Amino acid sequence: MVKITPNPPVTDEHVSRAQSARNKKIDDAATRALDFYLKPKPKSETSDKTDSILRIDPSVDSECLLANLSENLASANAMISDLAFDLDGSRRRVALGILQVIEVSELLANRALDIVEVR
Repeated sequence: MVKITPNPPVTDEHVSRAQSARNKKIDDAATRALDFYLKPKPKSETSDKTDSILRIDPSVDSECLLANLSENLASANAMISDLAFDLDGSRRRVALGILQVIEVSELLANRALDIVEVR
């Protein structure tokens, strides 16, 4: 089947230079507005502050960050386990509650490490 009208349709209207400049300004403004909402600039991380003692290098990939997080949680798990088994009563229950939160966080970090996209 043959298409009768061209795509896009041809118009014989003459566009002045002023109208063309206005159209370009409108297109540029629309592009800036869309970029503002659809491509937001990343906010600076808290580790970039100069008054911070400890900093994380912004070039470190997420796999390395997650691996270190998992190791830190494992260390915290070992420390709170030793503490919990030396305590009695309500203090022991508090320590065991902290231990459970650490273990769940460790599971989440390990799962995130399993599905992280390697670059």
